[in-house]
Amino acid sequence: MANKIIGIDLGGTSIKFGILTLEGEIQDKWSIPTNILENGKHIVPDIIASINHRIELYKLDKADFIGIGMGTPGTVNIEKGTVKAAYNLNWEDTQEVGTVISKGVNLPFILDNDANVAALGERWVGAGENKPDVVFITLGTGVGGGIIAAGNLIHGIAGAAGEIGHICVDPDGFECTCGNHGCLETVTSATGVVRLANQFAEEYEGASKVKAAIDNGDGVTSKDIFIAAEEGDAFALSVVDKFAYYLGFACANLGSTLNPDSIVIGGGVSAAGEFLREKVDTYFKKYAFSTVRYTTKIKLAVLGNDAGIIGAASLALQFKGE
Repeated sequence: MANKIIGIDLGGTSIKFGILTLEGEIQDKWSIPTNILENGKHIVPDIIASINHRIELYKLDKADFIGIGMGTPGTVNIEKGTVKAAYNLNWEDTQEVGTVISKGVNLPFILDNDANVAALGERWVGAGENKPDVVFITLGTGVGGGIIAAGNLIHGIAGAAGEIGHICVDPDGFECTCGNHGCLETVTSATGVVRLANQFAEEYEGASKVKAAIDNGDGVTSKDIFIAAEEGDAFALSVVDKFAYYLGFACANLGSTLNPDSIVIGGGVSAAGEFLREKVDTYFKKYAFSTVRYTTKIKLAVLGNDAGIIGAASLALQFKGE
């Protein structure tokens, strides 16, 4: 009886693979570099070759596998198994992905957006504790998200549900890559934190290592800012407080709209840990509806880089009854 699933986390620099049990436990994982040359035409053949090679290498039986799930950047058509506008993969136009991989590996295949599958992973065996209502926010070079309500991933009419990075938190704020102003992504991504710091540095007059570095034109990262804030640097603390205000404000609006069991914060910036979570929670409680304030929890993600593989694999569970 089939008792394994395969998860793929397709990124701009690497493709991560995992073989999992039906309970979400990773038994084997590996990765290969993403070859985005020639409009990304090598990506799908590389995925097929890598899975087939791994199965042969370990002399596994394809009958043991229920199917394959994959998370990918870009706009996904789940029914057709296509991806487009995944610019970091050089996939500008519509790419046939699902049918090609399914035929190449000879297993059922399903794909979804990468932020959505990370949300599924964190909800299934991570901080979401497999509760039916969980919101996931990932803070990295951009800000992504996924919304799971009553056990289902919410896609919306055009697949754009869960674009949490484009919630407007400051109509007069920084311009976003999407063309609007004041999107959450402009102030709570890794680059957004630095942007806030640069803005604050113009007016701040006290002593501060971070401000001095900015004034010197030295490269300052979001990590530098959070470390300095934890060490008590007053300038860095003011930047982190503003960051937490924006994120807490967005979480409060999501909470008052959806009242999930938890809003889970993941991605690189979330490495600031409990220090960050507490500050966000303070603003969340300030702005959320009273019932939401005491029933929805702000949590930190626990799966790290494995969230994508685990969530992608969980997509394949729907083939279990077939």
